[in-house]
Order: sequence, then structure tokens, then C-alpha cells
Amino acid sequence: MFTKNIVQTNVNIINRIVLRIGKNILQIRLKLTIIAVVEDLFNIKKLNKTKPEKGMFLISEPFMEDNFFKRSVVYLCEHNEDGAFGFVINNILSISLSELMSDFENTEFEVGFGGPVNSSNLYYIHSLGDKIEGSICIHDDLYTGGDFEKLQLLINTGIATNHEVRFFLGYSGWTSGQLERELEENAWIILPSEKRHIITSTDKELWKELLSEMGGKYKVISNFPEDPSLN
Repeated sequence: MFTKNIVQTNVNIINRIVLRIGKNILQIRLKLTIIAVVEDLFNIKKLNKTKPEKGMFLISEPFMEDNFFKRSVVYLCEHNEDGAFGFVINNILSISLSELMSDFENTEFEVGFGGPVNSSNLYYIHSLGDKIEGSICIHDDLYTGGDFEKLQLLINTGIATNHEVRFFLGYSGWTSGQLERELEENAWIILPSEKRHIITSTDKELWKELLSEMGGKYKVISNFPEDPSLN
């Protein structure tokens, strides 16, 4: 009887050990799965194989710490062997165009933070085309630059509206090869742009909206907290 009890006790211990090992294996497998999913999500260059071209959106990765580009959407106006430049389109400043420059009478024009380069200079994109001499076509009937005095005249006479022109202080610039290096570091998601977002959309939530519309893993990324330590 005593021997039988010892045997039964040992069997029970072995069963508990087997169950514990089984749970540990499941936990290890679960952790490995979670790690694989996270690594896959953060391997943006694997997830997003679109090449940067002018007319594209650059969407910052969710945990970018740079205050200039945190949760930003950049409209890429040029990209070539010499570098790239564009404007952040979802960071509106608390000042209107007429407050910034008294020569403009229309108070409906907002001014955005376009980027940290030459941030005291005023830049603009528009859909006015040949109405503004010297304009440079970007993509999809959108232009940058051109005769500033003519633009001012069109705005003050009500011919040009805030549905046709966007103003920015500063721009976002990359030297030759710099953007490519940042893409290798998973800093940006590239997305074809839509004109409706470029001229009229000023909401900070555009970053989340665009990623959510892409669906799948991008939608998961759109719900990441800005500070992962708080989650």
C-alpha cells in the first residue's frame, strides 16, 4: 500500500510537470508568434514596397520621435537623384494668412507648418495652373510656386479660394540618398496621394485616417499609441 501511494504520487508529480512543460511550450510559442507579428508590422520596407515619387504621400512610422514629423503626412513635391522635398499637410498653425501678411485681405486661408527647412519663408501649392505664371506642375493638376504677386491679386479679388491654394511656412527636404536611408530604417510608409487630402484636408487625424483606409496591417498600425509605454 505504501509503495502504491509513492508510485501514485510520483505519477501525479510527473503529470503536473508535463502539464507545466506543455503550458510553457504554449507560452513560448505564443511569445514567438507575437514577436514575429510585431517584427513583421514594424518591417515597413517589407510591408510597403512602393517607391518614392513626386506626388506621393510619406506617412511617418507610428513611434517617430522627431517633433517635426511625429504622426505627419508629407506631400512629396519632388524626388530625384539630387534629393527630395515636400510639405507636411496635416499640421496647421494657429495663424491665418491675413494675420501673417497684411497684404492679403481674405481671412479664410490657413497656414500650415510645411517642414523645418526655411521655416520663416512662405510656400504654397495650388490648382490654378497657367493662371499663375512660373508654376511648376507636381502631379494630378497640382502646382507649386509661381508669380506671387499674381497669386495675391487672384486671392484679394476672390478669383482664387482656399479650395485651390494651400500655404505653408517652411518645407521638408532631404539631401541626395537621405530619404532612401530613412526608408531602409522603416521611417516612412509610401502611399499614392489624393488631391482632396492635399488642398482641403487639414485635420491632424489624417495620419490615422489614411492608414486605416489602407486596411490590414496598416489599420493595426494606425491604432498604435504615440507612446507605447503608456499602453
